[in-house]
Amino acid sequence: MRSFDITPRACIVDILGGAILAFGLYNVHSLSGVTEGGILGLTLLLKHWLDISPAISGLILNAACYILGWRSLGRSFIAYSIIASGSFSLTYKICELFPPLFPGIADMPLVASIVGALFVGAGAGLCVRTGGAPGGDDALAMSLSRLMRVKIQTVYLASDLIVLLLSLSYIPLRRIVYSLLTVVISGQLIGIIQNIKVKQSDTADAEAANR
Repeated sequence: MRSFDITPRACIVDILGGAILAFGLYNVHSLSGVTEGGILGLTLLLKHWLDISPAISGLILNAACYILGWRSLGRSFIAYSIIASGSFSLTYKICELFPPLFPGIADMPLVASIVGALFVGAGAGLCVRTGGAPGGDDALAMSLSRLMRVKIQTVYLASDLIVLLLSLSYIPLRRIVYSLLTVVISGQLIGIIQNIKVKQSDTADAEAANR
């Protein structure tokens, strides 16, 4: 079992990542009209095919992903994930107190897809870099990347592609194309942020987070 070991600097990065993710999802992504890959997209599929509430399927699927992450990445993963999720939830709740900052972006799906992907990629990327997962998708990607020894962006892309292709059974192709653009950009950005070279002091924090 990996030791429980977190650092203040990594916690700050984790909080910042969760906040960026929430800000982007509320002000951009929620207005874009694109569908989702990963766990959220799968819950929507199960709702359409089997009439299973996303409240139930989402809870089960996310729990399974976090358990896998705990088993493969250690207890520090759970700690950082709680911090990231807490930051996301609090920031999103604060954002809900105000109207979206960019309401006009809903009429520009291409721009919304790109800008939304940048927020998602940056926010989730910072959380993943510290060793935490703000959502079940991230927990699954981190775990499979570690277990299969492949780049994390490859895991994101593969899982999202599978769900998006299945979503063609009830979602127009045009929306799927925008969704595909979003998941490709965000997944690549997460991988880039995770692998950015840092100073020695930052490296020590990252290593401590992954012990």
